[in-house]
Amino acid sequence: MKKIFLGLALIAGTFTFAQKTSTNTSSSPVRFGLKAGLNVSGLSNDAWNSKAGFYGGVFANIPVAQDFSIQPEVLYSGMGAKAESNSDVKLNMDYISVPVMFQYNALPNLYLEAGPQFSFLLSSKLKDNSNSLDVKDGMKTFDFGLGIGAGYYFTPNIGVNVRYVAGLSDTLENRPNGTNSLKNNVFQVGLAYKF
Repeated sequence: MKKIFLGLALIAGTFTFAQKTSTNTSSSPVRFGLKAGLNVSGLSNDAWNSKAGFYGGVFANIPVAQDFSIQPEVLYSGMGAKAESNSDVKLNMDYISVPVMFQYNALPNLYLEAGPQFSFLLSSKLKDNSNSLDVKDGMKTFDFGLGIGAGYYFTPNIGVNVRYVAGLSDTLENRPNGTNSLKNNVFQVGLAYKF
């Protein structure tokens, strides 16, 4: 519960900072937007292969200097993996993710970004062709990762982005001794729209 409050406090603080920045930087106002796309996620253990999923949500782009901005986001992110031994067995994990990306405008329409991502587990299910088992109790409800990516805006409003997020937290609540950790890794590609 403390981690959820910490994440919400971080979001509130960032949006408060956005309001102050927008009044001080009249030539570059804060812009809000939507983004969505494809997740290709996996786990750091060799027993699992990657699987496709969806992400989507909102963001605020906050200029802090001529070529730098901060972009906090709130996203739904479908992650998980397929078992290597049987591709019919899937681990589906649904998260609310809060990335905070620090962006550098390398060119007027091209940016590079990096930053932390805080994720909160909504559900976790192990599925095969006929059964579904809720395994959320065996998973940690908080996940921390680092993201790196890039994006390009074709117009002032419409752009594409790619990002890789490497998980740094073990997703298992009580991992048995001698077993490898399971960390989320996800590659994202999608579209962004600024209002």
